[in-house]
Amino acid sequence: MNLIKFNFLRRKGNSEPVHPLLSKKFRLSEFLSEYIIKSVSFTSFAVIILIFVFVFREALPIFYKAEKPKAVQTQEQMETYGDDESQIQTTLPESSASTQTVKTESATFKNLAGTNWQPVSDEPKYGLWPLFAGSFKVTIIAVLFGAPIAILAALFTSVLASRRIKEIIKPTIELMAGFPSVVIGFFALVVIASVMQNMFGYQYRLNSFVGGIALSLAVIPIIYTVTDDALTSAPKHLMEASLALGATKWQTALFVILPAATPGIFAAVLLGVGRAFGETMIVLMATGNASLMSMNIFEPVRTMSATIGAEMAEVVFGDTHYNVLFLIGSILFIFTFALNAVAEFYVRNKLIKRFNGA
Repeated sequence: MNLIKFNFLRRKGNSEPVHPLLSKKFRLSEFLSEYIIKSVSFTSFAVIILIFVFVFREALPIFYKAEKPKAVQTQEQMETYGDDESQIQTTLPESSASTQTVKTESATFKNLAGTNWQPVSDEPKYGLWPLFAGSFKVTIIAVLFGAPIAILAALFTSVLASRRIKEIIKPTIELMAGFPSVVIGFFALVVIASVMQNMFGYQYRLNSFVGGIALSLAVIPIIYTVTDDALTSAPKHLMEASLALGATKWQTALFVILPAATPGIFAAVLLGVGRAFGETMIVLMATGNASLMSMNIFEPVRTMSATIGAEMAEVVFGDTHYNVLFLIGSILFIFTFALNAVAEFYVRNKLIKRFNGA
């Protein structure tokens, strides 16, 4: 009888009665779990912000760095690297005094907007346009080749394939996402480059076409996984209605399920573009690394990410070349963020409203 009787309690500042069984009790495990999740989320967000700040901070000096003469190091200023200073012979001529100056490097807007990338020379040239062109060329080739294959494979496994075949194909394709990029790059360097050159007979063995084909191997698993999830989550009543009206299974998949999952497919392609645009090792090994401005897909190219990976370990800390490489990294950050923002807040919402009938 005591369970039947309601012993109501009142909340502070609220006149509504609350049953004691419905009142929230303090549980240490729930509190710790919630606190850990919040801490991990905040830490991840803070680390991303700190990465942004570090990259932009290292790139900023290029815009306000004044051209100051460099003093040539004399014998007293030279580093010994652990050797006894008394054993060092005087190798500088008498004209090399501490007051002697040399010409400093400069990276003006005109220099950055040039078409030549020659950072190591008497007059360094930091033209970024060849790097932009190379990155876009390789990315477009990779997406044009990999996206149709990934989307059609996802359409087959999610709608047309039997359960047994799907359990074989889906893990196999998703397993490709775990391949190290250096392995894919080495495969492209040794196998794909030779096969493509023998097939098409072009001059340069390593070029943007080979790099794009190799890069598509890294893009396909990402686009396939997201597309398969989007197709699987499509409303089932659309497929049932199409089949009930007499459409075949492949017609239903191609003209009903595929358009309904367009927002998810767009997100998948977007992730593939981001993956291809920021890839380093594959393009570093398979594109030839020549900063050329050309529309020919069978000529070598040099991408922004490959430039950072190839030259960052050899630059002088704080030098103009060092700052330019961080500027390239900042541009990669900005491009990726802008692409995701436009797709998420404009294009994706437009597509969702369209297919929801709004």
